[in-house]
Amino acid sequence: MKIGILVTGHPPDELYDQFGEYDGMFRTLLDGNDFEFDTFFVVDGQFPSDALQADGWIITGSRHGAYEDHPWIPPLEDLIRAIWDSRRPLIGVCFGHQIIAQALGGKVEKFKGGWAVGPTEYALDGDAVTLNAWHQDQVVELPECAQVTGTNDFCENAMLAYGDSIWTVQAHPEYGGDFIAGLMRTRGKGVVPDALLKDAADNADKPDDNAVIGRYMANFLKKARG
Repeated sequence: MKIGILVTGHPPDELYDQFGEYDGMFRTLLDGNDFEFDTFFVVDGQFPSDALQADGWIITGSRHGAYEDHPWIPPLEDLIRAIWDSRRPLIGVCFGHQIIAQALGGKVEKFKGGWAVGPTEYALDGDAVTLNAWHQDQVVELPECAQVTGTNDFCENAMLAYGDSIWTVQAHPEYGGDFIAGLMRTRGKGVVPDALLKDAADNADKPDDNAVIGRYMANFLKKARG
């Protein structure tokens, strides 16, 4: 099964040598599922020819806002709608979660409640899972076709399903605590409140459920559809 990874941002330069690009994090997260991966740096204007170029798709996180004026965002929204029409599976993570909602009729904005950073607990289908968060933007209005599958008190629309072909998550199952620590050093200071950074640092060693969500994502991509 070929999975196309639509990369919508780059990690900080200071972290590149250690962690590489975001697509590599997803390749690691989904390793062992017999997937073949193809990467498209849509943030740099590199797009697939159409929605059928892969059997399934992933949209990564980004430092950009879904509502910002970038030349690559409108064609990405067009591609999302084409993937939705094709009923090929699509997973969105953080920015990916937000841009899919926006493309299909929802609304994304800077959340008045501020940032979520570091290990964060969510209820997914009634079970508690812990994932690393790094966001201020949130989906504040759902598309008509979306249903909430995961939530917490801070982020009501934390995980969304669109029929049986799209699933999205606001948090980052591809981020380990070491990468979050790197973001706090390179992008956090002066942007994220100090108290949140300290709390995230104090909880950096908290076990996460990245592997659980990785299996969830793999099963979602592979499941039979009519």
